[in-house]
Amino acid sequence: MKNLIKSALLALVSVFLITACDMEKNSDSSIKAGHAKVNFYLIDAPANYDEVWIEVLSVEVLMKGNNEDNGSAWINLPYESQDQKINLLSLTGGTSEYLGEMEIPAGEISQIRLILGDDNYIMQGGERLDLKTPSAQQSGLKLKVDKPLNEGISYDLVIDFDASRSIVKAGNSGQYILKPVLRVIAEESATIEGTVLPLEASPVAVSALIDEDSVGTFADENGKFVIRGLKGGNYTLIFTPNEGYQEKELKDIITELGKVTNIGSVELEEVVEEVPAESEEGE
Repeated sequence: MKNLIKSALLALVSVFLITACDMEKNSDSSIKAGHAKVNFYLIDAPANYDEVWIEVLSVEVLMKGNNEDNGSAWINLPYESQDQKINLLSLTGGTSEYLGEMEIPAGEISQIRLILGDDNYIMQGGERLDLKTPSAQQSGLKLKVDKPLNEGISYDLVIDFDASRSIVKAGNSGQYILKPVLRVIAEESATIEGTVLPLEASPVAVSALIDEDSVGTFADENGKFVIRGLKGGNYTLIFTPNEGYQEKELKDIITELGKVTNIGSVELEEVVEEVPAESEEGE
């Protein structure tokens, strides 16, 4: 498998989110003694391309106390899909790709990495543009997690791949380079959801801003959007529709850890073109 590229896509956008579970509510008697269950999902942040395709081979987990240079210490979860390719830009509006689940020894996750193949590309204007991967990433970029897992509990792990920041155009060469960026949160998080109308304003990019941080997604074909993995606080939402509609900003959207803030429906207004007044005769 010499053509396979091992890329640990880990850091804008890209999210690693482990949901802290209530012991009584989420205890699963089917989990082996001494183990916890982790469900893996992939979501995306917006990017200015028609399609962004990545070839996902597996997810790997390293438990605390193991040497990261020891290949056998990584617990591997193969991504069992027919062609193993995912269009990241389809993972918006609350849509996620289920990568699989595994039972791992209770303890503390030290690091994770997402393993990619070499069939990664973008589609723009009907043209396929292959994504090159720097050789420095072939050994895998690792991200520290340090998240404890309790015995008998199920957890959700969400990887948020920031496609826009992960694709870099290499000068005037015409080549595009894949430098994966993921966002990781190893604690209970907040969520903002809602609906953007009218549907004719699509595509609508939705960005949540707090301090100097920005997290975003696109509304889906029904206008729904979901932004996960947020910290608690006061957010500003910016809605950027197609050129026929006006951008809109909503301030003071309050989030709380472990809760979903539903803002309901947001109505966007059409762009009204000003018609120049006709000059009077004789002027």
